[in-house]
Amino acid sequence: MALSRLNTFTTKSSLFRQQLPQNVKCLSNLILGEPSGPSVKTPIPGPKSKEMISELNNIQFANTVIYFTDYNKSIGNYIVDVDGNVLLDVYTQISSLPLGYNHPDLLKVLQDPDNQRTFINRPSLGLFPGQGWPQKLTSSLMAVAPKGHTQVTTMACGSCSNENAYKAAFMWYRNKQRGGAPITEEENNSCMMNVGPGSTPFTIMSFKGGFHGRTIGVLSTTHSKAIHKLDIPALDWPIASFPRYKYPLEDYVEENKAEDRKCLAEVEEQFEKYNKAGKFVAGVVIEPIQAEGGDNHASPEFFQELQRITKKNGAALIVDEVQTGGGASGKYWCHEHFHLPEPADFVTFSKKMLTGGYYSLPEFRPQQGYRIFNTWMGEPSKVLLLDKVIEVIKRDNLLSIVQASGKKLMDGLMDMSKRYPQHLKNVRGIGTFCAFDSSSAEKRDEIVAKLKEKGVQSGGCGDLSLRIRPALVFQPYHADIFLHQLEKVLKKIKTA
Repeated sequence: MALSRLNTFTTKSSLFRQQLPQNVKCLSNLILGEPSGPSVKTPIPGPKSKEMISELNNIQFANTVIYFTDYNKSIGNYIVDVDGNVLLDVYTQISSLPLGYNHPDLLKVLQDPDNQRTFINRPSLGLFPGQGWPQKLTSSLMAVAPKGHTQVTTMACGSCSNENAYKAAFMWYRNKQRGGAPITEEENNSCMMNVGPGSTPFTIMSFKGGFHGRTIGVLSTTHSKAIHKLDIPALDWPIASFPRYKYPLEDYVEENKAEDRKCLAEVEEQFEKYNKAGKFVAGVVIEPIQAEGGDNHASPEFFQELQRITKKNGAALIVDEVQTGGGASGKYWCHEHFHLPEPADFVTFSKKMLTGGYYSLPEFRPQQGYRIFNTWMGEPSKVLLLDKVIEVIKRDNLLSIVQASGKKLMDGLMDMSKRYPQHLKNVRGIGTFCAFDSSSAEKRDEIVAKLKEKGVQSGGCGDLSLRIRPALVFQPYHADIFLHQLEKVLKKIKTA
């Protein structure tokens, strides 16, 4: 059923706009032509989607497909399926759309004749980069580089971004051990047979609940769901516990501090155990917020101490910002909230950044060619789009809007957690990167399904959590719609 621009939404949004800084733009002046609200015409998936899913299933395994999308009609914060259902999207292709659907400024990038050859002629960037490539990197990726970073390496996706950061950390660690000595013939020959000394026994430490990708190397540092890892060989690498806080945070200050200390003690123990066994820990990889694993947060003090421990043990700190980076936290990089004493050694990215890759400190540059290398080494057309995304973020003050919309979301969710505690608890978030827990996985999945019936596309994470991942153009007005529809769902579940 159609949801018109209800008077309550308009009134609330008008009042909220009066409280915002003048440079924060709101409502339809960001995305002209965006629907006023969701509209659901058929069950989801509808008949057309079901037919297309059946067709796809004849070609490939398709049981994860939710519905087929009409990307011509999707716009801004709204995804439209092939059956004509219009949904407010707070999932955004698993948190990967910075400006929502069909943003006019991005369409203009595609229409520019000077850019069309970049989309047609995909280069092998490690061998034949196009004219102006350094300048394009400077105006895009380097313009938003984390503090202290002057080096960037582009990749295609999140998994390969982390894989190659791990490789760079291993090479750096081995170079330290060599003490400047040249690579030996024995090392070259032995690595071809997967044995030492050329193949090293080095490891990467990771955390329970973490997700860093699905390729073989990063999969050994992924610990979010069994289905990701089942039947795949894994490396014997150290794993420590990530904090699991009690909420609301203000009621459990001492308990959560104790949780930090316990987890950091495990990190120390894992360093000692693996280094003593000769399986030297070359790096520690961590997400600022464990997204896929359930939106698990840790304190700035935890991250500051983790950096100190990692540095003390001569390892590299790899901050995985694949899902948290790009502005959803209200800062361009989520780890900026932690005020680390020094820059992280690596910051990996993908998703809202459109291209994959990693920033790294100068000491992690490879010392020989072809060591960090693949055919594409990224995708220039995605960097063209990112360049425009960054321009729009600055022009429209989108990080300020993220902060305002995030406050609206968090205030509304906190209020509902008091009124529907049996279905909504442990509210947490930074910016619009928000989540809450339900009482069980089944209840969480029911909420996700019923939200879809109300015209809201959301998604789960971890065992019990519903995650909220809107685009950066998601405004307080959209938060009102989401909260309104969520309350409808909770009321229905409550009385069922």
